[in-house]
Amino acid sequence: MKKFILALCALSFLAPATASAHCQVPCGIYADDNVIAKMHTDFETIEKASAQIIELSKDPAKNAHQLTRWIMNKETHAQALQDTVTNYFLAQRLKLAEAESNKDSYLKKLTLCHKVIVTAMKCKQSAAAANVKTLHDLLHDFEHLFGTKK
Repeated sequence: MKKFILALCALSFLAPATASAHCQVPCGIYADDNVIAKMHTDFETIEKASAQIIELSKDPAKNAHQLTRWIMNKETHAQALQDTVTNYFLAQRLKLAEAESNKDSYLKKLTLCHKVIVTAMKCKQSAAAANVKTLHDLLHDFEHLFGTKK
C-alpha cells in the first residue's frame, strides 16, 4: 500500500498543471459591487478615524493610546483601499482592450484609480477633512464608473 501511495504521488508531479482562470482569483468569487461596498466601509472607517484623531488630539497626553489605535486603524483601511484599487481594479477590471476600443473611457478609469490611490495615501498622512471629502467624492465617481447599474 505504501508503494502504491508513493507511486501515485510521483505520478501527480508528472501530470501537467492546468489553470483556466483568466484573473488572479477564480471567477465568481468577487463581484464588483461587493468590492465597492467594502471600499465604502474602508472609507467610513477612515472618515470616523480622522474625526476621532482630531478630537483626541486636543489632549494628546491623556488620549495617547486611543490616538495610536485610531491612527493605526485609519492607516490599515487607507492601505486596504489602495490595495483593492491596485490588485482588483487595475489588475483585473481595467482592460487593455478598452484602451483600443474606447480610449477616453479607459483613461478616465485609469486616472480615477490613480486619484483614489493618491488620495488614500494623503488620508494616511493626515486627518485633514479636505482629503476625506475628496476621497468620498472620488469613491462616488468610482462606483459610477465601475459599479453595476441595477
